[in-house]
Amino acid sequence: MKKIEVFIFLLILLLGFLVRLYRFDNPVADWHSFRQSDTNAVSAIFVRDGIDLLYPRYFDISNVQSGLDNPQGYRFVEFPIYNALQAGLFGVLGELGLTLEQWGRLISIFATLSGTVFVFLLTKKYAGRIAGFMAAFFYLFLPFSIFYGRSILPDPSMTASIMGGIYFFDKWIEKKSKINPSTKLRTGNQKSKIWFDKLTILSNVEGHIKNQIFFALSILFTAFAFLLKPFALFFTLPIIYFALREFGLGLVKKWQIWLFAFLTLAPLLVWRWWIGQYPEGIPVSGWLFNGNGIRFRPAFFRWIFFERITKLILGYSGIIFAAVGTVEVLRRIKEKSSGLFLSFALSSLIYLLVIATGNVQHDYYQIAIIPTVSMFGGLGAAWLLGRLGRYGAVAVTVIIFAMFWFSWTQARDYFNINDRGMVEAAGAANKILPKDATVIAPYDGSTTFLNLIQRRGWPVFQKSIEELIESGAEYLVIANPTQSDFDGFGKTYKHVTSGSSYLILKLK
Repeated sequence: MKKIEVFIFLLILLLGFLVRLYRFDNPVADWHSFRQSDTNAVSAIFVRDGIDLLYPRYFDISNVQSGLDNPQGYRFVEFPIYNALQAGLFGVLGELGLTLEQWGRLISIFATLSGTVFVFLLTKKYAGRIAGFMAAFFYLFLPFSIFYGRSILPDPSMTASIMGGIYFFDKWIEKKSKINPSTKLRTGNQKSKIWFDKLTILSNVEGHIKNQIFFALSILFTAFAFLLKPFALFFTLPIIYFALREFGLGLVKKWQIWLFAFLTLAPLLVWRWWIGQYPEGIPVSGWLFNGNGIRFRPAFFRWIFFERITKLILGYSGIIFAAVGTVEVLRRIKEKSSGLFLSFALSSLIYLLVIATGNVQHDYYQIAIIPTVSMFGGLGAAWLLGRLGRYGAVAVTVIIFAMFWFSWTQARDYFNINDRGMVEAAGAANKILPKDATVIAPYDGSTTFLNLIQRRGWPVFQKSIEELIESGAEYLVIANPTQSDFDGFGKTYKHVTSGSSYLILKLK
């Protein structure tokens, strides 16, 4: 890249970093706090008890998530790479004054910035510089991406990792095709021929080393993506596309492809085998596919393609960019650049259709499709800029302004703490309760309250309170108590402390 391009890109990355510092010090009680706090809880226990990658735990010992009692508080979902990094950074760099939660947000921020680099480089290579810059711009500044690009979730890291795997696989294919050890200088000068052959050999050795580095990086990034979240498997179609484009159906005879598949899938398969021995720690997940039968129903298409993609992510007007980008890709269907973008689109579509209920139920599942949305948006914006002259610049500016405005009106509430009383109650309990206390912290089944208290226990009255006491419950913490709580529980069990937003009782 030219120096001015590098400067502009770095400036975009810096701005992308700064906007994600918005409400950076919020407690983990904003949108989808239950999933964020579960992730953060694993890291908190790593900090307290030491990093144990094979036995990640959190504070919930109920049967709410797996259907089985979980007295050890096992949390077997993604392999805890994210949690180990979060806890490790907090432990090593704690003197910087950042909280564990803030380190978690920083990891997601830098993962998003890394993902932006891969989105930019791939789009630039196959669609041009302007499309690359626009795709990177959308990836960084869509309000949906701003919020989730600083959330305490493994999804931003998974998305960046699979993008890295795709990018380095492409670089491996590209470098591999350039190595030609048989090149000879056709000249009568024998001395020149000898020197040329030596230089050719050295050049090919250097090229071979770089080629193997790209191959290894692709394996590493892809394997990490699968471990961070198996949904990354849906986004391997671009890798398959690159392999087919280079080797055709002969790819099944290439040992490198088999090695790639083995080294990327084996860690995930071993992890899934391992956690299968602890079913009490595995949240029920079968419902994610089509648990409520919504797939292919009108409600599914309305929720995914209108409520989420058109309205929330693209702010209505941004769908113009995506539509123009789609038309441009289809118009150039015979060009190799279209194959890459079509593979991204197909990956996203298959993912949305297969994980149908999960995508409708939780909007954070759409983090994985943001690279695709950004790429097609970048293609559309670049086409308008290139084909409509100065009118294109005006049109793109107006569309972007409207897109960000309407999207922000949807996403801005995600940053809000909607239950300050619950946060205050958790803070009070965290200060006064023994570190090894076992608590009941009912909050409609959400673990947010329990995880803010940072004590093991139950987020719901799973059984009668007497049975929970027999199971080890020592304290009852109620957020936003009503008068009936004071008159009922408050008179039955020993009062520890209370306030307008909390009531803490000792059960035994």
